[in-house]
Amino acid sequence: MADRPRVWVSQPLFDDIVGRLHEHFEVDATGKVTVWSSPQIAAKLRGCEGAVVTLNERVGAHEIADATSLRAIANVGVGYNNLDVAALGARRIVATNTPDVLTETTADMAFALLMAASRRVTEGERWLREGQWTQWAFDSLLGNDIHGSTLGILGMGRIGQGVAMRGAQGFRMRVLYHNRSRLPDGIESNCRARYVDFATLLAESDHLVLVLPYSPATHHVIDAAALARMKPTATLINIGRGGLVDEDALADALSGGRLFSAGLDVFEGEPVVNPKLLAVRNVVLTPHVGSATRATRRAMATLAVDNLIAALGHGPDAGSPPTPITAIKTAKR
Repeated sequence: MADRPRVWVSQPLFDDIVGRLHEHFEVDATGKVTVWSSPQIAAKLRGCEGAVVTLNERVGAHEIADATSLRAIANVGVGYNNLDVAALGARRIVATNTPDVLTETTADMAFALLMAASRRVTEGERWLREGQWTQWAFDSLLGNDIHGSTLGILGMGRIGQGVAMRGAQGFRMRVLYHNRSRLPDGIESNCRARYVDFATLLAESDHLVLVLPYSPATHHVIDAAALARMKPTATLINIGRGGLVDEDALADALSGGRLFSAGLDVFEGEPVVNPKLLAVRNVVLTPHVGSATRATRRAMATLAVDNLIAALGHGPDAGSPPTPITAIKTAKR
């Protein structure tokens, strides 16, 4: 009997889902959460035909240099900044991600942050726990309304559209958006959203949600100059990537009263958080948990496993060889 292909699973997922890989492959499954160095990733990939990795594992030219058998990488996440797509494509290694299955849950999280930041929920909880609530006062912890306000969305992909639908339908918000390209009229109408330029988006949004992918072109798209163009009563929400925001400039704007509040689920140096942000009270901070519901994380793991099985020629697409890539793609299911 010929040796079965070997695959690596970089982090613990769900045992029953990872177990499906055992039907086709020899599986090297990581048993506990691990911080992998670049040489360790290279060593794990050496001799493997495929791998399921998370956003924590950087896979580029160095990591695949000796992985001569590698044919597919299945990323557990809609983002793929951890993958050097050009390097993988040059080696004809298929790369896949997990779009769609986390759209609604992540859009929910955007609104959780928006509401918590605008209504000062976590600030109020700290104030209460610190014993400062000694009597009710008419002007205590005054926040900003969400209903009837203007929602701005920077990045109008699947998740951005989900945020727009929640704002327009659930809170009767006026929805503005800016995107690399304008959406078709039908999608705009469905989202009840109006396309505006970046300057208008900054100036008119009461609540600005960032849902952009990160790239050199979007690095610190929200910098000191952009923050200065926003209303001092505005709320900034980032569920995209940490590098979209100049965190020093944001902390200065929040502490200086030039921005009302912020809600951040992603950070430029995560898991390390900028200490200036930790010192500010009017910001809600969560540890990159936008898709963290059991149902959604199971769906992400399932899609990643399905992608790897298909890319390596098993399941319904058996016999289809991997194809070179120039951009991320999802294996056919």
